[in-house]
Amino acid sequence: MTDLAQADGTHTNGASVPVPVTTRKDWSSDQEVRWCPGCGDYTILAAMQMLLPDLGVRRENTVFLSGIGCAARLPYYMNTYGMHSIHGRAPAIATGLATTRPDLDVWVITGDGDSLSIGGNHLIHALRRNVNITILLFNNQIYGLTKGQYSPTSEMAKVTKSTPFGSLEQPFNPLSLALGAEASFVARSHDMDRKHMTEMFRRAHAHKGSSFVEIYQNCNVFNDGAFEQITGKDHRSEMLIPLVHGEPIRFGAEGEHGVVRGPDGAVDVVSVADVGESALLVHDEHRENPGLAFQLSRLSRGPYEPTPIGVFRDVDRPEYGLEMTRQVDAVIERKGEGDIAALLRSGSSWTVE
Repeated sequence: MTDLAQADGTHTNGASVPVPVTTRKDWSSDQEVRWCPGCGDYTILAAMQMLLPDLGVRRENTVFLSGIGCAARLPYYMNTYGMHSIHGRAPAIATGLATTRPDLDVWVITGDGDSLSIGGNHLIHALRRNVNITILLFNNQIYGLTKGQYSPTSEMAKVTKSTPFGSLEQPFNPLSLALGAEASFVARSHDMDRKHMTEMFRRAHAHKGSSFVEIYQNCNVFNDGAFEQITGKDHRSEMLIPLVHGEPIRFGAEGEHGVVRGPDGAVDVVSVADVGESALLVHDEHRENPGLAFQLSRLSRGPYEPTPIGVFRDVDRPEYGLEMTRQVDAVIERKGEGDIAALLRSGSSWTVE
């Protein structure tokens, strides 16, 4: 999206209609922010409110939808249109809105409990259809709003109020799930790096189709320090693997570690000194086949091993709402305006030509 600031205090976003220049204050509602002190959600909210003025978009054309959970409070704090919907159903509501109002920017705010348990089917179908929505999943590996039960991303053996002897369930890997659903844009960030988050949100918004961003988010009350081993300031250089399109995948304070792809197709972490830079895997976020991106999403078994962050996949696919509109327009052009009343009163069978 092209965004040019003009002398009269407006933006033009590539169109002829000027967009007023805004600040973070314009995008912030008058509601008191009510998360627990120290919650990572504050940083995510700040990143969002600081990004939107730079996108050259209108508040009246921006919608935030959410389900249920701590993350789901975010629409209250945005001075835009929005809706706090029901548990897990935000992607379904967003699908209806995005397909009928393609002029709107539709953001879905969700958590690991909201979208990966009761909302699982709604999430994967929105992604596979490639609906033009941007989904931000706050992953804190716990149910925070209901006071600390294990969630679909909680690690095995996790002791919580609902698993007093330890969870027996294999957790979801949200990025693997999204890639398996053929999501056309998949990225990961964390709440300790506002600059990186902002860039991931910007990239996701610019993508046409379904965008999915997982954000490692700390719940300092019920699951404090879940990601400390990789996102802590003293650990990041050795534990976070930045994915940059077109560049060899390497990390470490001196870039001494790298990622290679073995003959069996699996990816692994190596010492660059042992294999040489030419052996390193070069990241290609535009690769049509999601297999390699899937392998990268599985590189870490949990937030205690070197973990990739950044854009895993960014490919072009037909956008669902646009294709649906074309299909409807083609039928109308072929047969003229339809008669909805006659359709509702018709029998239970029909002929498709």
